[in-house]
Amino acid sequence: MAPRANWKGFLRLSLVTCPVALYPATSESEKVSFNQLNRKTGHRIKYAKVDADTGEEVDNEDIVKGYKVDTDTFIEVTKEELENVALESTRTIEIDEFVDRSEIDPRYLIRPYYLTPDGKVGHDAFAVIRETIREMNKVAIGRVVLTNREHIVALEPLGKGLMGTLLRYPYEVRSAEEYFDDIQDVKVTKDMLDLARHIVNQKAGHFEPDKFEDQYETALIDLINQKRAGKPITAKARPRGENVVDLMDALRKSIGREAAAETPKKPGKKPRKAAAGQKEMLMPIAGKKPAKEAAAKKPAAKPQRKSA
Repeated sequence: MAPRANWKGFLRLSLVTCPVALYPATSESEKVSFNQLNRKTGHRIKYAKVDADTGEEVDNEDIVKGYKVDTDTFIEVTKEELENVALESTRTIEIDEFVDRSEIDPRYLIRPYYLTPDGKVGHDAFAVIRETIREMNKVAIGRVVLTNREHIVALEPLGKGLMGTLLRYPYEVRSAEEYFDDIQDVKVTKDMLDLARHIVNQKAGHFEPDKFEDQYETALIDLINQKRAGKPITAKARPRGENVVDLMDALRKSIGREAAAETPKKPGKKPRKAAAGQKEMLMPIAGKKPAKEAAAKKPAAKPQRKSA
């Protein structure tokens, strides 16, 4: 079942308009998550909204937003007042301009969304906008309001739909100079570059996300499975970084190490793969057998005798 749309409205290119829906393209729900517990009782911790001065719990209907002016002074803003900040981008993604993809600084990228036609009408207009962006090999820049904030959104074709990537505003991106100014100017010799280039060529490949495994997620699952099985938990040695004394020697040794890693190995067991999410790798609850195992151990029916 597809997730609910985060936003519904209209996509407009000049006078061409169509109803669209915006869906999140990524999800964190499959990751292992923890609840906070009371160590003494094992009960979950409940968070209550309380008045900072009186300590009394406050009902949701009595809570309003406030902008802090100074230590004890706030300007209250109601939900209705926020909704009255009428922006066209609340209901419409207006395409303002088209830019080259290479011109978008990666630091401005926030998160991707899928944009699709909403309902049975508007597919023709949607296709015209999508194919125009594809034909021009450009990225369409517009604006959209999500969670009461207006965002810049970059639209580009993705299969039959559009991918919309939220972008940051300039004031949200920190200057690199304040971090990079203290980096020393080092002259790298041609020999070092040649050795490093050789290592890069040895490790060259293609971007295939299916090859990546969230090792921390896998370690968490192993930890939970061990605790459920009552096994003792032992701390593993942490990898230590070593100071490089001779950079040229380290580069040469790296080449040998990568060459050894490329040596064909005997095919081993295939790693576990969780197609629908890592949580499927968790052990079954004690006392319950997986369906496949139960089916395998089910005794076969005895053949019936035919009556004479």
